[in-house]
Amino acid sequence: MTATPKSGPNAGNQTRIQKKNRSLILEAALDVFSKFGFRGATLDQIADQAGLSKPNLLYYFPSKEAIHMELLQGLLGTWLDPLQDMSADGEPRDEILGYMRRKLAMSRDYPRESRLFANEILQGAPRIHSALEGELRDLVEEKGAVIRTWIADGKMHDVNPTHLLFSIWALTQHYADFEVQVGAILDGADPYPQAETFLDQLFGGFFPAK
Repeated sequence: MTATPKSGPNAGNQTRIQKKNRSLILEAALDVFSKFGFRGATLDQIADQAGLSKPNLLYYFPSKEAIHMELLQGLLGTWLDPLQDMSADGEPRDEILGYMRRKLAMSRDYPRESRLFANEILQGAPRIHSALEGELRDLVEEKGAVIRTWIADGKMHDVNPTHLLFSIWALTQHYADFEVQVGAILDGADPYPQAETFLDQLFGGFFPAK
C-alpha cells in the first residue's frame, strides 16, 4: 500500500534506479513516520533507514513534508475502499460484517499505514483535512443513507449509522494503532482470529435473529 510516485525529478519517466530509490525512501519513511509521527521524524532518520545519503534523498523529495504528503495521498484512497465496497444491494448483515472484516484485515496487514493515518489525525489532520471534510464525509453520508434504509425496512435494529461506522473504525484500527499494548496483554499471541469472532458477535447484534 506504499504510495505510487507522483512528484520529484522525472517522476513520469524514471530510470530503474530512480524508481528503486524512490520506493526505498517511501518504504523507509513509512517506517519512520509510523513510529515517530510527522513531528518526531527527521530526514536523517528516513535517509538512514533507506540506506541513502541525505543529499541523495533530497534529490527525490525536497522536504519531509513532500514525502509525508505522498504517503498520505497514496493511502487515503485505499483507506476508503472497504467502505466504498459496502453495497446497498447486498444482505445488510453480510455487508456490515464484511466491512468490519475488511477493516480488521487492513489493521493486520498494514499496521504502519494505520498508525501513519492515526498520527495525522491526532495532529489535527493538517495535510488531509480537506479530504476528511469532503470525500470521507460524503462517503459516510452516502453509506449512512444505505444503513437508514435497511433500518426502515426492518433489516437492522435502530442505530445511529455514523456512530456505527465510528465504532467499527475504533474497534478494528485499535489492533494496529495499539499493537504494542495488545501484544503485551496477549503475550505476543495473534489477536486477529479471536478479534474477528468477537466483533462478528458484537456487530451481529444489530440485526434481527433469523
